[in-house]
Amino acid sequence: MTKTLSTLALLIATTLTGCAAHRDAAPVPAVQKTAPAAAQTGIIKRELADGLYEMALSPKGDALYVASAEGFKDVQGGVIYKLDPATLKSRGRSHTDLKNFALAISPDGQTLYVTNSLDGGISAISTADGKVKKRLMFTERNKEGYLFGAREILLHNGLLYVGGVGEPGVIWVVNADTLTLKKTIKNAGQWVTGLLWSEQTGRLYAANGGGEILVINPRTNRIEKRWKPLGDKPALLLNMAEDKATGRLFVTDNSKAKTTLVLDINTGALIRSLPVGDSLAVKFNATRHELYITQRESGKLLSLDATTLAVKRSWDLPPHPNSLLLSADGQTLYVTVKQPFNKDHSTNGPDSVVRIALQ
Repeated sequence: MTKTLSTLALLIATTLTGCAAHRDAAPVPAVQKTAPAAAQTGIIKRELADGLYEMALSPKGDALYVASAEGFKDVQGGVIYKLDPATLKSRGRSHTDLKNFALAISPDGQTLYVTNSLDGGISAISTADGKVKKRLMFTERNKEGYLFGAREILLHNGLLYVGGVGEPGVIWVVNADTLTLKKTIKNAGQWVTGLLWSEQTGRLYAANGGGEILVINPRTNRIEKRWKPLGDKPALLLNMAEDKATGRLFVTDNSKAKTTLVLDINTGALIRSLPVGDSLAVKFNATRHELYITQRESGKLLSLDATTLAVKRSWDLPPHPNSLLLSADGQTLYVTVKQPFNKDHSTNGPDSVVRIALQ
């Protein structure tokens, strides 16, 4: 693996994110010690495979799909695992010729859309037989000649929005039915890391490694606003979540600012910067009025009260909790837990999937 690909793989591994006075939150009280996942009630943990990244639930809630890049050392291709969402037992697997990272699923549940980040493309995979139906490879390359990595993927209204890791990055707009490129949104900053569709504003939001949040008009595919909530302070913004009822946008940073930012989704004003430490994946649960944050460095998953933003609960999920997925009823949370990389890009064991019953 080249040095460029190694850097991209590391960036992917650590995800899978106006002016106003900066009002810091009061320090969040420390949570009492928690037991390992195996000893905590309402938790199922399964060691599954190397290279686990994002997950998707079927629209009926009867299948959990997990994207795997498999190993990065002497391993070609990846796998899409199909699990029972209640027990995490295997119900099928699809071997793919390219490595898999981010996932989205069609409203009818018949197609999985996956980013093949290290190869600069996306694939449409049939959930019926696991075969690749269509594939689109992007052509953008960096100054060293390497393809832009296709990182996050978001499906909305028959269109796929795919974040391209480059300097400057891009956002590809793709027809989901035909997998044809409709538009490339250029000059999206250093690395497009996270994507979010806002139900409140009807806009696409993109986070990047330069500390920016981009607000994009989906009718024109133009960047309307560029917010830099931390100003000139170093920030590598990653993943995002929205509280539609209050108009708040939550944005994580696990490596530079090491916080979760709370922004006004209409103006970009910084409301609070949560002193919770490194923050990776983030999900908002409107049903339970809770916010969930994975912390890669500390190996924890936090649950915050969405009103006070105080920590309600903490789960120990070592070594590195990564991606989050919330069930449609808001009562079950899924987490991928990753192993650290060795210098030769191998790991010390398989990554895991964790199921947490929130009730």
